[in-house]
Amino acid sequence: MSEAELVLRSTRVVAPDGERAATIAVSGGTITAVLPYDAPVPSGARVVDVGDDVVLPGLVDTHVHVNDPGRTHWEGFWTATRAAAAGGITTLIDMPLNSLPPTTTVAHLDVKREVAADKAHIDVGFWGGALPDNTADLRPLHDAGVFGFKAFLSPSGVDEFPHLDQERLGRSLAEIASFDGLLIVHAEDPHHLETAPQQGGPKYADFLASRPRHAEDTAIAHLLEQAARLHARVHVLHLSSGDALPLIAKARADGVRVTVETCPHYLTLTAEEVPDGASEFKCCPPIREAANQDLLWQALADGTIDCVVTDHSPSTADLKTPDFATAWGGISGLQLSLPAVWTAARARGHSLEDVVRWMSARTAALAGLDGRKGAIAPGHDADFAVLAPDETFTVDPAALQHRNRVTAYAGHTLYGVVKSTWLRGTRVYARGEFTEPKGELLTRTR
Repeated sequence: MSEAELVLRSTRVVAPDGERAATIAVSGGTITAVLPYDAPVPSGARVVDVGDDVVLPGLVDTHVHVNDPGRTHWEGFWTATRAAAAGGITTLIDMPLNSLPPTTTVAHLDVKREVAADKAHIDVGFWGGALPDNTADLRPLHDAGVFGFKAFLSPSGVDEFPHLDQERLGRSLAEIASFDGLLIVHAEDPHHLETAPQQGGPKYADFLASRPRHAEDTAIAHLLEQAARLHARVHVLHLSSGDALPLIAKARADGVRVTVETCPHYLTLTAEEVPDGASEFKCCPPIREAANQDLLWQALADGTIDCVVTDHSPSTADLKTPDFATAWGGISGLQLSLPAVWTAARARGHSLEDVVRWMSARTAALAGLDGRKGAIAPGHDADFAVLAPDETFTVDPAALQHRNRVTAYAGHTLYGVVKSTWLRGTRVYARGEFTEPKGELLTRTR
């Protein structure tokens, strides 16, 4: 404390051992101590007292499609990281698609890093991609610092990122397991998708029928079998089917190294409320029924689902046509993920400590950043979100920072106003105002 440059004080700080009144000492961008609220302040330290607003560790979002370069008119590092900062997110990991080029070689990773370097308002890392023809690129990408590898088991929606069949999944997974890397997987079975009814048109019920739960369940079962056979680490992306949860729980009990995420839209929106033609609600896998949503919440509570991430997947407004078959599938949620999840969580009796575990601590652990991110503890980066949890706001698309202001949450009243966001001890966002970009580009360290 004697060398603290910044002292951040609140009656409510969410630390690893629970919520309490505390004083956080920061020096050189790192938390040096978490002390009682009334601890003496050293002379020369800057003191910021946020009163009864809650200080959370900055959120870590490990599933974001920034699309930059190549589809920057969909999204970009400047706009995506501003939206993240406005939502209390201080670290994001960028998906290897839908940028051009995709992050599937070291040369392509270098392009991404060059583009992001001076545009990142928060810290940014990168996933690599596993394609049918790039097995030889996986270890070099790992050595270059990607956090793991994304694969699709069904068509991705963009030609430059083809999916893996079971044979190529095994080949890629074996290579990744050889250096104990992580494969993160969009798990829908292409055969079940091909044989599902494909009506097209504006009716959400028809779209939901075209992406049945058993497509997810089958793909996840195949992934778990391969992971068990190869002793590999795998992560199930954006789980929407509650029917897959017993498979996952059994595999984990049998020793399979599997983690699972779900997304705010699966936890807060339901199929029953999606208007026909409203393709701002379209994503793959789809938003399912309320009874299915209850299973996801139960799995979060019991730990079967590890974490919650946005799967921020934006596009231009013209791609969100009223025909669910042809509309772009993706929901933009960076700025609203914390209040959306907190609104639903508090209604179900969960605490802010739960939200921090799902959206910061466990996501940091997934990316191997848990020694640096995801907790208000000495030695960690001084990344904070200051939240007024009992204040509400109504979502106005015009107030969003992501490039194309399409949102499934328009008109929703949400709890939780992010008052400020801090990155390594610097306030980078406060009440609608941003500093110049101060984010760093992260690499995997273990």
